[in-house]
Amino acid sequence: MLTSDPAQCGTLFDPVGVRTFTKPCDVVRRTLATNSIHYDLVPGPAGSPLKASINGADAPATAAELVAAAQAAGYPKAGDPTILKTPSIGQVLTDSRALQATGILFILVVFVTMVYGPIAALLVELFPTRIRYSGMSLPYHIGNGWFGGFLPPTAFAIVAASGNIFSGLWYPIIVALGTFVIGLLFLPETKDRDILK
Repeated sequence: MLTSDPAQCGTLFDPVGVRTFTKPCDVVRRTLATNSIHYDLVPGPAGSPLKASINGADAPATAAELVAAAQAAGYPKAGDPTILKTPSIGQVLTDSRALQATGILFILVVFVTMVYGPIAALLVELFPTRIRYSGMSLPYHIGNGWFGGFLPPTAFAIVAASGNIFSGLWYPIIVALGTFVIGLLFLPETKDRDILK
């Protein structure tokens, strides 16, 4: 748990990786999020320094020492055998957890290909010939480039801000729900439309 004056904690959104964080609260939160360590940020009195505790016991409030203390208290560290890491294909084929993770990723890729097949036909049918290229290119690249491209920094900023390593999943869930609702309400039916006009 981290306790700090809210004025000493800023936003950690850094989509292109050029910001330098100097406030102790920001440095510690960013380091904890990078190491996948869950934390709760509790507002402290105005002007109070950053305080940290692990399982109710006081802990050092510097980033490196806090990570070491959290790992000593049971959080996994690099090289821990419980962390799934397979540097070669041979290890993937011999580890049941790696095979399970690969299977889940394969299913997700199949779902993506099921979307990418019809999306080209849908986008072509939505626009008349004279504006078809720019009409289908613009929303496609905004969706993939902006919403998809900014997913990692946005999800990381959400995780770092909330302290919950799973809260970054809300970004793709909300974007997916938004596209479903917008598509349901505003996409026209293109059956029997002459696509040459």
